[in-house]
Amino acid sequence: VERVAVLRDVEWGELDYLVVDLPPGTGDAALSISQLIPLSGAVIVTTPQEVALIDAERAADMFRKLQVPVLGVLENMSAFLCPHCGKPTPIFGEGGGRRLAERLKTRFLGEVPLTLALRESGDRGVPVLAQDPEGLEAQAFLKAARELAAALSVQTFLPLPMA
Repeated sequence: VERVAVLRDVEWGELDYLVVDLPPGTGDAALSISQLIPLSGAVIVTTPQEVALIDAERAADMFRKLQVPVLGVLENMSAFLCPHCGKPTPIFGEGGGRRLAERLKTRFLGEVPLTLALRESGDRGVPVLAQDPEGLEAQAFLKAARELAAALSVQTFLPLPMA
């Protein structure tokens, strides 16, 4: 009931996009929101490790069964970047998000590294884009946002799927 109130009872004003962050997987939240409001599409967020890719692919399959287009895949925690030397360490594997996007025949939105600055900005409640707009982390999010906007632009002109 509370989830419905946020979507129906809040005056959002004029929006270009409303992004709703859902828990991973194929749970009730994703199913409920898909039934409550018309969705332009879904973004699948995954880490590059195999077990996460399995869950992410299931989520993509669920959205497609609900006739919600999968607009792209975003790889989170693509590599840990050492705060001292900047060297990337792919602690969760490499390239999993890109491979998933290829399997799903959808756009790869990019890679977001795991960094100390990103974790700290999240702990402070300050978006990394506001904290350091020129930083590597902010640039990764901006690239993903540009790719997503492009995918939505294309989606607007595609015919609706037949039931």
